[in-house]
Amino acid sequence: MTTGGTPQATEDGQGEKGGVRTALAGLTTRGRSFLAAGVAAAICAYVLGQSDLLRVGLLLAALPLVCATVLYRTRYRVAGSRRLAPARVPAGDEARVHLRMDNVSRLPTGMLMLQDRVPYVLGPRPRFILDRVEAGGRREVSYRVRSDLRGRYPLGPLQLRLTDPFGMCELTRSFSTYDTLTVIPRVEALAPVRLSGEAKGYGDGRQRSLALAGEDDVIPRGYRHGDDLRRVHWRLTARYGELMVRREEQPQRSRCTVLLDTRGLAYQGAGPDSAFEWAVSGAASVLVHMLEQGFSVRLVTDTGTSVPGEGADGFAGASQESADAAGLMMDTLAVVDHSDGAGLSRAYDMLRGGNEGLLVAFLGDLDDEQAAVVAKMRQRSGGAVAFVLDSDPWVREPTDVPGPLDSGEERMRMLREAGWTAVSVPRGASLNELWRQADRERTGMAAAGGEGRS
Repeated sequence: MTTGGTPQATEDGQGEKGGVRTALAGLTTRGRSFLAAGVAAAICAYVLGQSDLLRVGLLLAALPLVCATVLYRTRYRVAGSRRLAPARVPAGDEARVHLRMDNVSRLPTGMLMLQDRVPYVLGPRPRFILDRVEAGGRREVSYRVRSDLRGRYPLGPLQLRLTDPFGMCELTRSFSTYDTLTVIPRVEALAPVRLSGEAKGYGDGRQRSLALAGEDDVIPRGYRHGDDLRRVHWRLTARYGELMVRREEQPQRSRCTVLLDTRGLAYQGAGPDSAFEWAVSGAASVLVHMLEQGFSVRLVTDTGTSVPGEGADGFAGASQESADAAGLMMDTLAVVDHSDGAGLSRAYDMLRGGNEGLLVAFLGDLDDEQAAVVAKMRQRSGGAVAFVLDSDPWVREPTDVPGPLDSGEERMRMLREAGWTAVSVPRGASLNELWRQADRERTGMAAAGGEGRS
C-alpha cells in the first residue's frame, strides 16, 4: 500500500497576533448578541438611572469578552499530520485520508473541531468534533475521497476551530502544510498479444547484435582493465599493435512508442465518459502493459513532448525501476489536457528518427492532411496500431437511419494502405476487445501478404 504524509506542524496559542481585534473577530452570533444586549442594557440603565439594570448589562457584555480572552490566551500546543492511502489512485476509486492530532502541551484541550480543506470534486469538506484530548494524548480520524476526473488535487491545510464552553467565541488555527492526491487514468488489463511480431521484450527483432556478425564484420574496441582475455581478438591485435577485444553482445530490447493525440479540435464533449478520457485511459493501459511485457516504452503527444525524466530509448520494462517509470507516466497522464495545436507535425518530427519498434497511436478526428501525416509515421516503425476515435458517435445518440459514406472511412483506408492496423473506436468500447481485434487484423494482413508473395 502506497502512502504519503505531511511533515508535522505545530500551532501555538501564544503565537497568534492581532490581540484584542483577533479575539473579538472570533465572537459567534451568540457572543455578539450577548455583547449587543449588554451595551444596550447599560445605555438604558444610564438614561433611566437604573443601577440594577446596569449590573445586568455589564454582566451580559462581560461574558463574551471574558470567553474570548480566555480562549485566545489558552496555551494549546497541538501537532497534526495527514497520511494518504494510497497517494496515487485511479479515477473512480476511493482513497482514505488519515488525520492524527497530538496534544504536545501539558494541559488538556477543550472541545476542538477539526476540518480539512478538500476540493469540491473530491467530495464534501470533512469535519470532526474532538471533545477533549488529554495532555500527551492522540486522536486519529479518517475520511474517504473519490474523483471521476483525473488531476492533482491539494488536500489541506488542516484547520482547528477552538470554542469555549458557552459557545461565545470560536478561533480558527490553520496548519501550513498540505498533501497532494494524484488521480490517474483508469488502466485496463490487456491480453498478451503479438502486435509487434515479438513475444517477449528481448529478442532478435530487426536489429541484430554485433556479436552475431561474421569475423570480417566484427567492430572491436581497445582492451580495458578487467576485460576477459578470452575475448581478445588476436588478428586485429597484431594489425593495430595493441590489445583489441570483441565487443560484448548487447541484447536488443523491443521498444514501444505510444502516441497520444491531445488536440482540442480533435475531440468533442467532456467528462469522464468522453472520447478524450477514453484515449488517455487507453494510452495508460498500453504503457503499463508493455512495461510488464519487458518493452522499453515512451510516451509522445502531438506537441512533441514526452514524460519528464524519460531517456532517449524510453523507460525500460521488466526491471526494478519499471514501477517508478509507470508512476512517472501515470503522473504525466493524470494532468494531460487538450493542446491548442492543429496538427501532428511535431509528433511526426519526433518519430521520424524512430527505432523500428511498435507504434501505438490514440487519435482523435483526422482530416485528410493529418491522416497523410499519420500515414508517413508508419515508415519508421516495425509495427503500427492506430485506435481512431470519431467524436460524433461519442456525443450523439446512434440512429438507425443510414447516412452518406463517412469521410472517416476513407481516412481509415488511407492508414491501412500505409501499413497501419487501424481500428475504429465506438462509444464505450472495451480496449481489451479492440486490442484483440487489432491483433486478429494484423495476423490477417500478414497472412494475406504471405499468400500474395507466394
